[in-house]
Amino acid sequence: MNDTILIVEDEPKIARLIADYLSKSGYASDHIDHGNAVMEWLAEQTPMLVLLDLMLPGTDGLTLCRQIRERYPALPVIMLTARVEEVDRLLGLELGADDYICKPFSPREVVARVKAVLRRTHGAAGAETELAEEERLVLDEDGWRALAGGQDLGLTAVEFQLLKVMMQSPGRIFSRDQLMDHMYRDHRIVSERTVDSHVKKLRRKIADIWPERDIIRSVYGVGYKYQPEE
Repeated sequence: MNDTILIVEDEPKIARLIADYLSKSGYASDHIDHGNAVMEWLAEQTPMLVLLDLMLPGTDGLTLCRQIRERYPALPVIMLTARVEEVDRLLGLELGADDYICKPFSPREVVARVKAVLRRTHGAAGAETELAEEERLVLDEDGWRALAGGQDLGLTAVEFQLLKVMMQSPGRIFSRDQLMDHMYRDHRIVSERTVDSHVKKLRRKIADIWPERDIIRSVYGVGYKYQPEE
């Protein structure tokens, strides 16, 4: 494995912008603009991560993601898409993408999501500088507590489970249905407004300790994500 991030994107301006921001964050990158060239490139080199556009000339991104998963199951893949209707498929286990980003996007957001996925998959290779104690959000799973800067947030069991699920995958967007499945293991019927209510209470409790930080973010029309600050 090398330290390169492979950018598979047929729009040159977008590819250059992502590459520039990755470079500023210390990551090398390579670029492919045609789907038919990806698997041949991967046969010769193994990058740290693949940023894979959904709509490509030649082999499309969905097909490529499946092929990558079959041949290189440990290689992280982040999908880039302008098609909101593909969100459920991108998040699904059958496709195997580690995360996805909807266009248009901020290049800073791309870098943050790359770091988050690398933390999950490569450990220290993608880790950020250790936060000071007063800046850390820590889960005490034995005591079902969440500590923000050492202070107990006073979460309910459902709020704790909600936060735990999102913290396990920083930067990943969870739909309300996915969060409901994790929050209520007995599969009771609840409305999306119930999820929104729990998220609102969770954010309020975090804001009581960290009023300047916004680490639980809503994504319009999709759901919620935990986004630790850089």
